[in-house]
Amino acid sequence: MPEYLSPGVYVEEFDSGSPALADVSTSTAGFLGVAQKGPTAGLPQLVTSFADFQRQYGSYLSENACGPYRFLAYAVDHFFQNGGSRAYIMRVAPGDAKMATNATPDKSVLHIQAANPGAWGNQIRVRVTPASKAKTQIKAIIGDPDTSKKYQVKSCAGFNPGDRVIFVGDNGLQYNQVVTSQDDIIEMAEPFDGGKAVIDTNLLPQKVLKTAEFTLEIYFGDEAETFSNLSLNGAASNHVDKVLTRSNIIAVQDVSAGGAMTSSTPFQAISGLDDDEGMYEIELSGGSDGTVDQLTTEFIGADHGPGKRTGIAAFVDNDEVSIIAAPGITDPNVQLSLVAHCENLKSRFAILDIPVEKTKVQDVESHRNIFDTSYAALYHPWLQVFDPLERRNVFLPPSGSMAGIYARSDNSQGVHKAPANEVVRRTVGLSVQYNKGEQDILNPKGVNLIRYFTGQGIRVWGARTASSNSLWKYVNVRRLFIFLEESIKRGTNWVVFEPNDERLWARVHRTIDGFLTGVWRNGALEGSTPAEAFYIRIGRDTMLQDDIDNGRLICIIGVAPVKPAEFVIFRITQKTREQ
Repeated sequence: MPEYLSPGVYVEEFDSGSPALADVSTSTAGFLGVAQKGPTAGLPQLVTSFADFQRQYGSYLSENACGPYRFLAYAVDHFFQNGGSRAYIMRVAPGDAKMATNATPDKSVLHIQAANPGAWGNQIRVRVTPASKAKTQIKAIIGDPDTSKKYQVKSCAGFNPGDRVIFVGDNGLQYNQVVTSQDDIIEMAEPFDGGKAVIDTNLLPQKVLKTAEFTLEIYFGDEAETFSNLSLNGAASNHVDKVLTRSNIIAVQDVSAGGAMTSSTPFQAISGLDDDEGMYEIELSGGSDGTVDQLTTEFIGADHGPGKRTGIAAFVDNDEVSIIAAPGITDPNVQLSLVAHCENLKSRFAILDIPVEKTKVQDVESHRNIFDTSYAALYHPWLQVFDPLERRNVFLPPSGSMAGIYARSDNSQGVHKAPANEVVRRTVGLSVQYNKGEQDILNPKGVNLIRYFTGQGIRVWGARTASSNSLWKYVNVRRLFIFLEESIKRGTNWVVFEPNDERLWARVHRTIDGFLTGVWRNGALEGSTPAEAFYIRIGRDTMLQDDIDNGRLICIIGVAPVKPAEFVIFRITQKTREQ
């Protein structure tokens, strides 16, 4: 409680109501697959358009190079075409993929390599040019002019201990190194030749002391980065290792060991050329995409700790993704790992593809029978689309387009609406045309078909999960519960460590009641009144004294989700005049 220690008027703020719950996003997708470039470990990266994806991960991959693992870029493209707006990407690469490096690293004090593995790095060019971040003039020599190493300068700003410097005087260029720099007095490693001849007090100096740095210009395709006034001084803030951590194209390591330079500028140490040459180019080579044969282990990923996870395991660190897919990857081991990931987190839903070659009903059934989960749905057949890379129609897995349709349906009507009877955009055909009789077999078993209807285009014609539990057979019901659980979980953090008494229980009840009332009004719950749509119980009938003593607050919530009108039945009979 506040303390009142002296007379006066005090104004205090207090909360008169319970904090409102905010809706969590249900339309953010997560994709993992093989890409041209991009990080293969750490956090999945956000992209908000296909152009954004191309900048970070490259473009389409050819069938000859990547075979069945080429579909990530296409899936992301069709995700955005079908209504998606946000996606997190995790790149998968073969274990023997290599990073491109500078061809002759032994001849340079810089070890340069591509930011991540892949043949893409062989197209990187690095241009090195001399630069200087500061210059001044020597106004006096402190001590013996012939032996002193201390010089009074006009300004020592920009001169750091350890910096290489160049003195431009009557006798040409002299190289040196700063030992200390303070109060406009610079101490050098060695005295300059010429004694008092280095002094210049003119308003427009002819003799200049300047720092010796270099600039890196990095090029990859249309991408370009410039990092100016870099140093090989390990103690300086502009040291190349520190600054180049901001590069998206290369990683750089200074191997000069700090004191390796004794009579050269950084440009000379890097290039082996005089500064007068003005420019030196480095081309990277040796990068490879590795052997794309079997990537099951890489897709499943490894947990090397926070910020170092790979594959599916990397999405553990992401709280935003609510839909996840590995486009075109139909290996049961990978798909089962993706399902297990969703079941463990309980905050996201997996979209699974069925192998394109499985066209017969019994073959499709055999693949579907691998799964029994309410956290995933299977879609078939594959979609025929135009391939901008090969300039012909090809078949793509439907998971990318379906993720976009999920997002489109969520944003237009809500997560409670089944993502079905929706047009699949930018699709000209299907890998196989299923009829009603075949769907009569597959639909009850949880295979969602995509079908062509005359005059209505190509549409999603199923909304079933891969669960054998009839309570969770609809995609929208499971995803609605994910939405409710995540919204309530994230929106009630304020409750933790509050006094666990009747006042808190009442506040929690009001918070959740207000949220669920809004959900009901949006049409996500059944019932003509909120009382018919949901109930909330919190208090002595949900908690024992033992629960309270052990810090547990237990709230029981029941909701009545709406179900899709999957079977629309009109019963028609003949009417006689007497009826």
